[in-house]
Amino acid sequence: MARGNQGQVIFRDDEDRQRFLAALGDACGKTGWRIHAYVLMGNHYHLLVETPEGNLVAGMKWLQGVYTQRHNRRHQASGHLFQGRYKAVPVDASNAGYLETVSTYIHLNPARAGLIRIGQQRLKHYPWSSYRWYLAGDGVAPAWLCKEQVLGNLRLKPSDRRGYEAYMEARTLELAPPEQRQQLECQWKDLRRGWYVGSDDFPGQLRQRLKKASTGRQAESHSGGAKREHGHAAAEQWLVEGLAALGLQNEDLGKMPMSAPEKIALAGWLRERTTASLRWIGRRLAMGHYTNVSHGERKLTKQNANRAKQCRHKLNHLRSNA
Repeated sequence: MARGNQGQVIFRDDEDRQRFLAALGDACGKTGWRIHAYVLMGNHYHLLVETPEGNLVAGMKWLQGVYTQRHNRRHQASGHLFQGRYKAVPVDASNAGYLETVSTYIHLNPARAGLIRIGQQRLKHYPWSSYRWYLAGDGVAPAWLCKEQVLGNLRLKPSDRRGYEAYMEARTLELAPPEQRQQLECQWKDLRRGWYVGSDDFPGQLRQRLKKASTGRQAESHSGGAKREHGHAAAEQWLVEGLAALGLQNEDLGKMPMSAPEKIALAGWLRERTTASLRWIGRRLAMGHYTNVSHGERKLTKQNANRAKQCRHKLNHLRSNA
């Protein structure tokens, strides 16, 4: 979950919401994430995300960074969009009740916030959550949304859309009586403020996994080899195609200046397209220190900036045709 900087709105209109979901879909393609539920509110969002490759940090950095860039570019704004780092709460998915608790909490957010009139409007009238896709037919929902586990935990089949709708509408009506709503809010407050959602022995399991994952590794590599392999393998593939689009060979990178406009264009393009680290991009493009990857564009002369812009246009065209 993440909120806007100083509580500001992060989705000004439906176009912003569409852009965020497009970025989320791209992030899933880059990281192998599986999204089980989501909701977009005015100044925050919630995701129930599974990370088979252990690459939450890289994926979230890419997702929020790219959406911020697109948001600021569209609205001619600058600066931070999100309030610090996102909050991540591990969920014990081995126990059906915990996954159901979190997915239900996410899907009920519009009702809790008063964005639908309880008892007069159905929950599905709010279009910016995964709930509507749970009620849609086969092949309609985004490919990165996984509904089977949440439904299975409720002993429902993927095709049993009416069963899930009946369940969620009943949960929505529970918010109407003040006393019952207060009781539910207390339960969900623990969910939001806690550091895990699971059984009493779940923290011990998490500690064992962390200990096993970190044994024999340097501190900067605790995020795991799977994350590096996925991000860097994808970046390598895109780099090959990007070099071809610019009429360059791999060996040309070592002969060009560290701040060559072609390298600046490739670096920015790879940062948007993959989760590869700044260090990897800087090393792979022979750009010297990794800060040249993030700040190189500022140092370009006017002539080189125009050249970099032309190169970026070619790369963006390649991306749009991918």
